[in-house]
Amino acid sequence: MARMPLSRLFSLATRQLQRDARAGELRVLFFALLVAVAASTAIGYFGARLNAAMLLRATEFLGADLILEGSSPATAEQRAAGEQLKLGHARIVIFSSVIATDDGIQLSSIKAVDNAYPLRGELKSAADLYQPDQVSTGPAPGEAWAEARLLPAVNLKVGDMIDVGAKPLKLTRILTYEPDRAGNFYSLTPRVMINLQDLEATGVVQPGSRVSFREMWSGPPEALAAYRKAIEPGLQAHQEIKDARDGSQQIGGALGKAERYLNMASLVAVLLAGVAVAMSAARFATRRFDASALLRCLGLSRREALVLFSLQLAIIGLLASLAGALLGWLAQLGLFALLHNLLPASVPPGGIVPALAGIGTGLVALAGFALPPLAALGRVPPLRVLRRDMLPVPASSWLVYGTAIVALGLIMWRLSLDLVLTFALLGGGIVAALVFGALLLVGLNSLRRLLAGAPLPWRLGLGQLLRHPLAAAGQSLAFGLILLAMGLIALLRGELLDTWQNQLPEDAPNYFVLNVLPADKDNFARTLTGLSSHSAPLYPVVPGRLVSINDKPVNEFVTKDSRGENATRRDLNLTWAADMPEGNTITAGQWWQASEAPAAAEAVPRVSVEAKLADSLGIKLGDRLGFTVGGLTRETVVSSLREVNWDTFQPNFFIIFQPGTLTDLPTTFMTSFYVAPGNDRQIVELSRTYPSISILGVEALLAQVRSILDQVTLAVQFVLLFVLAAGVAVLFSGLQATLDERIRQGALLRALGARRALLITSRRIEFGLLGAASGLLAALGCELVSFVLYRFAFDLQWSPHPWLLVLPLIGALLVGGAGVYGTRRALNASPLSVLREG
Repeated sequence: MARMPLSRLFSLATRQLQRDARAGELRVLFFALLVAVAASTAIGYFGARLNAAMLLRATEFLGADLILEGSSPATAEQRAAGEQLKLGHARIVIFSSVIATDDGIQLSSIKAVDNAYPLRGELKSAADLYQPDQVSTGPAPGEAWAEARLLPAVNLKVGDMIDVGAKPLKLTRILTYEPDRAGNFYSLTPRVMINLQDLEATGVVQPGSRVSFREMWSGPPEALAAYRKAIEPGLQAHQEIKDARDGSQQIGGALGKAERYLNMASLVAVLLAGVAVAMSAARFATRRFDASALLRCLGLSRREALVLFSLQLAIIGLLASLAGALLGWLAQLGLFALLHNLLPASVPPGGIVPALAGIGTGLVALAGFALPPLAALGRVPPLRVLRRDMLPVPASSWLVYGTAIVALGLIMWRLSLDLVLTFALLGGGIVAALVFGALLLVGLNSLRRLLAGAPLPWRLGLGQLLRHPLAAAGQSLAFGLILLAMGLIALLRGELLDTWQNQLPEDAPNYFVLNVLPADKDNFARTLTGLSSHSAPLYPVVPGRLVSINDKPVNEFVTKDSRGENATRRDLNLTWAADMPEGNTITAGQWWQASEAPAAAEAVPRVSVEAKLADSLGIKLGDRLGFTVGGLTRETVVSSLREVNWDTFQPNFFIIFQPGTLTDLPTTFMTSFYVAPGNDRQIVELSRTYPSISILGVEALLAQVRSILDQVTLAVQFVLLFVLAAGVAVLFSGLQATLDERIRQGALLRALGARRALLITSRRIEFGLLGAASGLLAALGCELVSFVLYRFAFDLQWSPHPWLLVLPLIGALLVGGAGVYGTRRALNASPLSVLREG
């Protein structure tokens, strides 16, 4: 017999779909795919646009999208590369110079800016001390702006003339905010801003001067990437490229955590939708065994039968994927409308990639979960037309489950791009399913002894579960997955975000103080106690550079663009401490005891190294490190490695020496403290009392991090809607899987005289027990998965969650109610028509 053309098969598949459009499994399958694609698309758009928006705000802390910085001016070729790409361009030069008046001198950081500065963010200044600030465009030629802390140090006032090198300039405004200053905690001197046109006249910048030249660029991401690619091969040793993530460790950490939380929530939604697709596809195949057998009798080959039903699934998949992509795009528009007060006025659109990725997610889910049961349709024997007990030869279990697991893993990896998170969820889910499934089977078998003396409704309800224990265990696992997802989202929304927010309390330090002289230390500490209710200890600081590891130059251990490279090409702020600083945790070795005596002069002093820096440079316990400190070389031995929480806004250090090892060197002290907003006068008075100190406000950086937290909190609440929708799809696909049998069973019982109330009661008992078991499994699984996530993905301290014991009650109510509603057809169907059909 001639093969049927593909066009005829497509036409037949379309007609059959139209005829079966009212079938329950098709609706559930379509809805499950719709939710999977909508969730993936919405999260894709939301993640891409939110990340771009947060990066856009983070670029305010650079003043640009990208900066080329070096100790000498950029080359003409490097400037030309950006100009050819039509990028926004600004230039600044930063150097140190002394500001002198009749009342004193003050070393200051001079910043010469052109008229285009800043490219991102806003520059703000005030007309005088304690006056409100306003957005400004920078000093004009012949003018200078200065930070408020400079004025009391040398008895200046607005309108005075100051000399910057050989150039006299008029002090016209108080500099209150520079967008690219917030991330720099170690700017030791007060800022004076001048116009770049006055730089040459100052005569300060000469060959050999310590100067930072910055070329600032802004523009579309594609053009910035092209610029970076163009100049990277020609970068000189003293030059580096910075973007928003490099500009501030706190902002970079906040962005990274935001992405992890969003990925965690979106993975759960797509996981649930995938389970619903698998259950619906299995029923789709089972209900078409008879149709496949009949078509085989009418001359359709095995291959053609398989193609026919594959086309039906492909049509459903494409329609659901396109509708889901549109729904996801609309959903993220609604969310961004809700977040408009937190986001920049202009948020990048996101492009078409998230929509294509969402459609791809739906099709991969359909292929991975639906193709294994669909393959059985090609193996249905034609004899089934006469013998209904004839079933297709089952496919290999490894093929069925392996395909589904691979598809699920690909989806999860594509969404998270985080192998730790993917394996934590996928591996934890598989282990939990195997362990809890076995426990369920044991528990169901133990119920058989209780049936003999149980009332009739209980015998009917438990009998339905015991008749097919594997199916009951599978349903309980599926329902438990819904409750597990809800529990994890509750943890995500509540405890995880609260734990992160608790790391940034309302009284988190908003000022850093540097250059506290040893002679002023005690008096300053007493003054600070009266000024602030929350301050960090005063840490001694000595600048020094790491130069060798085990007597080999440190540059032999450095890789490009690594943490080690950044730390070894500049002076580090070295300190010593008897007690480990707050937010530090020992990961290897031991911290010295506070009671230990200072190291003897002839002994090699011990140091503690930040763990990520040690990993970047290959530093291990017992290694010998050489430092150049105060013009002298100091040899040390590594006695411990520390994990440092850089998000606490406390003074943190890469290297901490054993007490008593650097006391012979000139030392200053630093600390951080909190002062409520609106107390600027007290800060100025503190600067006036201790003219040597440098005070750096980081309130803008704190506000930025808290703003990101607010965005993530709303985003997780939004993702919960997709999780609930996917959970509903799983619930009803599980009910649809046993609906045919329930209709026949209900018709038989009603024909034998059973009342409707008896059937409803037995259904409530059945699904209530199923829901309670699912809730118990969900509580145990939630504890297991949360432990893995806390320990390996989020680096948080884990503790038990007793409130999860409410999940069995929620499961009994939710699954019980949905089960009775979803199987109402079994109660409403006419017994006579059902028995005749059977």
